[in-house]
Amino acid sequence: MAEPLFEVTDLHLSLPDLNAKPLFGPAPRIEILRGISLAIARGEVLGIVGGSGSGKSTLGRAMLRLLEPTAGRIRFEGADITHLPEAALRPLRARMQLIFQDPMSSLNPRRRVAGLIGGPLRLQGFDRVEDRVARALDHVGLPRAFAARYPHELSGGQRQRIGIARAIALEPDFILADEIVSGLDVSSQAQVLNLLAGLVRDLGLTLAFISHDLAVIRRLCARVIVLQAGRIVEEAPTDRLFAAPQAAYTRELLDAIPLPDPDQPWG
Repeated sequence: MAEPLFEVTDLHLSLPDLNAKPLFGPAPRIEILRGISLAIARGEVLGIVGGSGSGKSTLGRAMLRLLEPTAGRIRFEGADITHLPEAALRPLRARMQLIFQDPMSSLNPRRRVAGLIGGPLRLQGFDRVEDRVARALDHVGLPRAFAARYPHELSGGQRQRIGIARAIALEPDFILADEIVSGLDVSSQAQVLNLLAGLVRDLGLTLAFISHDLAVIRRLCARVIVLQAGRIVEEAPTDRLFAAPQAAYTRELLDAIPLPDPDQPWG
């Protein structure tokens, strides 16, 4: 087996509990991740699923070194980045991109789309920025004229496409998508998921897709990791997980998927 693009080994992470901070002294710490181990192959689409408080978003941010692990190891292309200082991480930032859940909060409302996509390109030293912005808009199915728009002039689905365009414009090796369709209506969700599936196919992306919704995971991911209380309770190919879930928690998540209304007209 080829060396994984991302590899996490026995990862632990704890954070201060600010709600329980005493008047004097440090706040007690809460263990969020408890011995996580996983590997992601180049070109793979991995689903990371769990309910609120399961640790899935914390895991994603730790993988990208936006949070400092307490223990364990993170390797990217075989190199240990677990405690790499920010100066050494900076050259890797363009290669590991994050698409946020709420695009309105992650897009500067004072900047036009051209600046939102082009700014990181300039920061990373890319040339022909305007051409790269135009191609990124093409990839996500938005007219090039949208480069002159502001975020408030876009729909929720369009803003999420801008977030995706900003990530892929940097030609990353790895993208983490964190609950990126949870705030969209069903139609926009389907469009964004179809877009991501096409980009994975056409650009050869390696993607970790975080969601609380197994129905969403099923549409996009080849393999699924199920988190509960900071631990992996199940890991399986998507088809096998849906056909024969092993963990009780996975069965609970599957039971939470709403069934279609038989009286609802379709078509």
